[in-house]
Amino acid sequence: MRIQPEKTPQNVLFIFIFSLIIGVTSCKAPKAAVVASKEEVTENVAVKASEGTNESYTETIPLASVSFDMVLVPEGQFLMGSPESEADRKADEGPQKKVELDAFWMGKHEVTWALFELFFKQNQVLFENLEADKLNAIDAITRPSPPYEDPSYGMGKDDFPAVSMSTYSALVFCKWLSNMTGKFYRLPTEAEWEYAARAGSETMYEFGDSAEELAKYAVYYKNSNGKYAEVGTKLPNKWGLHDMHGNVAEWTLDQYKEDAYAKMKESNPWEMPRVIHPRVIRGGSWDDDPDALRSAARVASNIKLQKRDPQIPKSFWWFTDSNFVGMRLVSPKNQPSKEEQEKFWQMVLDEG
Repeated sequence: MRIQPEKTPQNVLFIFIFSLIIGVTSCKAPKAAVVASKEEVTENVAVKASEGTNESYTETIPLASVSFDMVLVPEGQFLMGSPESEADRKADEGPQKKVELDAFWMGKHEVTWALFELFFKQNQVLFENLEADKLNAIDAITRPSPPYEDPSYGMGKDDFPAVSMSTYSALVFCKWLSNMTGKFYRLPTEAEWEYAARAGSETMYEFGDSAEELAKYAVYYKNSNGKYAEVGTKLPNKWGLHDMHGNVAEWTLDQYKEDAYAKMKESNPWEMPRVIHPRVIRGGSWDDDPDALRSAARVASNIKLQKRDPQIPKSFWWFTDSNFVGMRLVSPKNQPSKEEQEKFWQMVLDEG
C-alpha cells in the first residue's frame, strides 16, 4: 500500500467520493448549523434509543448456505469520547465531540469464519455457477495468500469470529462481498462504531457504569477461558447488536490520531488513512480487562501485530499477532452509486 500524504487533485476527488458514500455531503438541502448543549444531545439520542427501529435483514451468500444479519442503526447525534470524570479514561478519548450521523446498517454479529472463509481462494470453486457479471467481478479480486500459521490459533472456526486479518484483508473482503451480493459493504468509521456501541447511552458501557454486569454482555479476560466465544452468546445492546463490548476487538476505517476529536468534523466524520499503521481498533477483546471494553476506549494498531511474521516483506493479508482483532460490517442506508463505489475501492485499496 503506497503512502501519498499530499492532497493531489486526484486525492481531493477521492475524498469527495468517500464523503458521498458515508454521507458527509448529501442531495438533501443543506442543514443549518447545529448548536446544542450536552443535555439537548442526550435527549436527542435517548429518544432514538428508546424508539429503536427493530429493522433488520438477512443477507444470504449466493450458492452457499451462509447468511448474516444486519440491523438498522438510526440517524442521530451523540457525544463522542468520554468525560474527564470517567474512570480509566485516556487522553485520546477527548475532548468530547458532538457528532451527527446518517442511518446505516450494521452487522448484528462480528464477521464469522464461516463467512470470511468463503472469500479464500480455495473456495472459489463454490461460485463457478454464478451469473457471468458477478463471477467476473469476484474473479478479478485478489484473494488472501495462505497464513503463516492457523489464524484462529485453535480457538474455533465456523460461527466463531474471524480474526488475524489485516485492515487491507478486511477491506478486500468487503469489496468481494459487495460484488457477490450487489449491496455495498465496508468497515464502520470510528464515529459510527462508537455511536452504535453506545446505543443512546453516555455511560462507560452501553448498559451502565458498573463492570459488575459486564459478564452478561461481554466475553473478556475474566470469563473467556483464554479464547473467544461463538458470536451472539451474550446479551445484545438496545439496538440489537451483540459483542460490541469484548469477544474480539474490531477494525474501523479510520487512521488513529491521538488528537483526532479536536479537529473532527461534526457530520459523519472520518479520518482518512494514509499509513498501514496506526489504524483505530475498538471494543476490546477476550484478552482484555474491563477498562478496554468501555464504549469510548480506543486502541492504535502498530507493527507489533506482525511481529512473528517471518516473511519479507511482511504479509498484507495477515497479522500474526492479532488473534484478538476481527471486524464488523456496515452498509449505508442510502447506497452509493456503482461509480462512487469504484472510486471508494480505488482509494482505500490504493488501486489505480
